[in-house]
Amino acid sequence: MRLGRKEVLVSIATLAGLICAAVPAVAQSTPQRTLLALSKREHALVIVDPATLQVIGRAPVGPDPHEVIASSDGKTAYVSIYGGGRYHALSVIDLVEKKALPDIDTGALNGPHGLTFVGGKLWFTAEGAKAIASYDPATAKIDWIMGTGQNRTHMIYVTPDEKQIYTTNISSATVSILEKVALPPMGPPPGMRPPPGSQPPAPPPGGAQPRMEWNQTVIAVGKGDEGFDVSPDGRELWTANAQDGTLSVIDLKSLKVTATLDAKTFGANRLKFTPDGKLVLISRLSDGDLAIYEAASRKHFKTVHIGHGAAGILMDPDGQRAFIACSPDNYIVVLDLKTLEVTSHIDVGGEPDGLAWASQP
Repeated sequence: MRLGRKEVLVSIATLAGLICAAVPAVAQSTPQRTLLALSKREHALVIVDPATLQVIGRAPVGPDPHEVIASSDGKTAYVSIYGGGRYHALSVIDLVEKKALPDIDTGALNGPHGLTFVGGKLWFTAEGAKAIASYDPATAKIDWIMGTGQNRTHMIYVTPDEKQIYTTNISSATVSILEKVALPPMGPPPGMRPPPGSQPPAPPPGGAQPRMEWNQTVIAVGKGDEGFDVSPDGRELWTANAQDGTLSVIDLKSLKVTATLDAKTFGANRLKFTPDGKLVLISRLSDGDLAIYEAASRKHFKTVHIGHGAAGILMDPDGQRAFIACSPDNYIVVLDLKTLEVTSHIDVGGEPDGLAWASQP
């Protein structure tokens, strides 16, 4: 039987459809750099392509997730499971396979919150234990703990050389500055002299080596200090004080407050410098306004209304955009840092909060 032209075209289209149905869809490849966002309501870590602003994966995490950070190689994400200071777990996500791994039990270090990844280790605050600690993924152990003695040690910053650690302590209205210093080798106790003719006692193990110790300086700031950031040049630390609406500026050389700005940023949640260090963005959970300050003049520059309550802030390293989680509005705002206008929204699920970058080689 000879087919007409119309029947031939129909047959070709049908055959093409059958071939497409038989060939499995190619999985969407993961870009080299991804945006990580937490959805508190859905207990999920959401992976977003920053180029298309589309969700490309998600994985379950524990209840009440607050902050997220990725390992240096971009293959693993860690999420603090806060629980108002009661819980004691860090969720772990395989970012390559986009699946949950076994949690890290922080034990008596309850209330993990602030996170950073420096020097191959995960550093975190333990608000309920008034402490900070580090976790070594190579040994799968918490290998260092330091108490702050301050109430609600919340957010954390570790310098690249791991010699300084900064934290905000909300209920104490203080900032902790911890500095790693070398002390002289340990010798015999003061005043101890060996009997005549006897050999002096051997020094204790490691006694001939310099000792490393952490010194803490506690600096009083405004009430309810929570979000903070260090200027890109490493000279200043700015903290947003939610209860009295002020901003405190600390000189990191003198370790003193050099300015207190009456910003009226009540309910301030997070504070971040733009990558060029020129502007400071402060999110507010109370009304969703984003306050923008000039770093050099320390004066208010602009207010951008972005929703009904703003939380986590993440800067694009290229200085083009900022991402702000608007928890009550269930979206993430994309802010153009050149025009300071909102350009888009990302839906990652209910109550977005913590944000981070994951970059793979």
